[in-house]
Amino acid sequence: MASFSVYRDSCPLVKNILLLDSEGKRVAVKYYSDEWPTNASKLAYEKSVFTKTQKTNARTEAEITMFDNNIVIYKFVQDLHFFVTGGDDENELILDAVLQGFFDAVTLLLRNKVDKSEALENLDLILLCLDEIVDRGMILETDGNVIASKVATSSVDPAAPLSEQTISQALALAREHLTRSLLS
Repeated sequence: MASFSVYRDSCPLVKNILLLDSEGKRVAVKYYSDEWPTNASKLAYEKSVFTKTQKTNARTEAEITMFDNNIVIYKFVQDLHFFVTGGDDENELILDAVLQGFFDAVTLLLRNKVDKSEALENLDLILLCLDEIVDRGMILETDGNVIASKVATSSVDPAAPLSEQTISQALALAREHLTRSLLS
């Protein structure tokens, strides 16, 4: 069996996926690269990429730009800005498929109400989306329907293992067990 690094070298890699609000502040972000080692460098990158792209019209279709030797694909909807970053040698169409899959999954999970307040209310689902799309930089899934289906399934299954539950689900389950133990 070939080593993991062989597959990693032959697969397209994502460096980060960002979901920012209309002011460039974080809603949900996930980094898969050590290119930004500190939280301060991550915040600086987010601010820079937001500033560079905020004046563009990326509302109907995704746009692409080169930024700090990276390819950035982005799309804006309401007060949310979706970004996918890859290395300068990555395939733009694959990065676009990741962005579109993320956007489609979020749209389905938020029931077409894609805005900051709805995203914050369902942050656990959005973070699960990120986990379903990319793992350690490697792309796992780009079909928004499949991603949303996996997230929706894992978010409603009370019999799922604790490691596959969201924090709010785990807390609800713990509260339920505590209530039962106190009443018996």
